[in-house]
Amino acid sequence: MPPAKKRARTYDPVKIRKAVEAQFGNVREAVRTLTPEQLTLPTRLGEWTVRELVAHIAMAVTAVHRGLDKPEPAKQDAVLLDWAFATFANSAAIDEFTRKLVEQHADLDAYLADVEQSLTRLLDEHTGIRLLETNVGALPLADYLVTRTVELVVHTDDLNAAVPGLDVPYDRQALAACTRLLADALATKAPGGSTEVRIPPYAVVQCIEGPRHTRGTPPNVVETDPQTWFRLATGRVTWPDAVEKAQVSASGERADLSGLLPLMG
Repeated sequence: MPPAKKRARTYDPVKIRKAVEAQFGNVREAVRTLTPEQLTLPTRLGEWTVRELVAHIAMAVTAVHRGLDKPEPAKQDAVLLDWAFATFANSAAIDEFTRKLVEQHADLDAYLADVEQSLTRLLDEHTGIRLLETNVGALPLADYLVTRTVELVVHTDDLNAAVPGLDVPYDRQALAACTRLLADALATKAPGGSTEVRIPPYAVVQCIEGPRHTRGTPPNVVETDPQTWFRLATGRVTWPDAVEKAQVSASGERADLSGLLPLMG
């Protein structure tokens, strides 16, 4: 696991909470429109259908519930960026849990409504400094909610890709937090200052060892949009395909990120 950055980015907990609730609300509204036939459509996530994908989105949110149901840890022993590098190791357990949820909740709309209501109640009851046990260790609730923006944004994109004509919107704050967390994960994985990665309007990070520029245009620049960035960071799109389709501009000998992507599964 790459070491966490010494100076971590901070997030406004009020905005992050609203972003998580808004994006989950966007998903719930879309799911209410899906037909039984659409729920059986394949997705780009292995053998999962849309039904499994929706159940997994709910699971990503109820991870907050499961964490808060456990006794509060004595101290924090993980940081926000640790989460991004732990997702590959949990894929088998995630698949099993998701399939169990599908078996238990035939009425997905009712299930998502219950998740939405219970999330609001829990977030009203607990402050952001409350520690909870996560898959990477003890984190403050406020930090863990930032990771939920990544789950929600990325899987909203999976849902849109799976169902023709579906266009679930992205909450702006959720998209911003998702973009920034994944950009910081890149800078943590490949620390340095030779390459500037720009993801307007949300993030700019320096990464990769080599000569650091001090003024003017840096010699190595990568620029892309937020959607392409989170697709690259999570393996939904490959670096060569994104470059070929002009979804990424990369200039300079240290501007090839193919060896660093994806950052998470």
